[in-house]
Amino acid sequence: MNMYEFEQAARREGYAAVCGVDEAGRGPLAGDVYAAAVILPPGLELAGVNDSKKLSEKRREALYGVITEQAAAWCVASASVEEIERLNILQASLLAMRRAVEGLGVRADFALVDGNRDPHFEGVPCKTIVGGDGKSASVAAASILAKVTRDRYMEQLAARYPQYGFERHKGYGTQAHREALLKYGPCPAHRKLFLRRLGL
Repeated sequence: MNMYEFEQAARREGYAAVCGVDEAGRGPLAGDVYAAAVILPPGLELAGVNDSKKLSEKRREALYGVITEQAAAWCVASASVEEIERLNILQASLLAMRRAVEGLGVRADFALVDGNRDPHFEGVPCKTIVGGDGKSASVAAASILAKVTRDRYMEQLAARYPQYGFERHKGYGTQAHREALLKYGPCPAHRKLFLRRLGL
């Protein structure tokens, strides 16, 4: 499959700065949700870029360096646990996406967004692509930046709250994480609404 097909189609329609957008961290029980926006220069082909979930941690880290060095522009942004609680996780994810696009050093004129929800970027039309992180190079690049940045953030949280094992499960609801929650109770980084739904 041509991972540059969507970018090429947008450029044929006259768009010059096409960004890919994706998020990381909608499902975990703890931590902020992250999103990234990436504009790849025309003609750049990134070997091995794919949905971040299909790549090893080592491969994601290596590609993070390549993407941040070679992208025309990139930005990673987040929405806090407090915003997740106040807005709900979907709206907080879309907020993080808007922040990422707004934070680009080069203004995007078109966005390719993973999923089926339009984040409603101000002045930037978008196309949503279900499974976009496996179909579009710029969306895949965004998924890698969002995932690596969030994983690093969860490792920082692990240093602050070592009893939960955040460095291993990154906040997802593994058995070990649930057992730690039952033993120690939640910390300020936990999403209380998520815990209530699980009866934790």
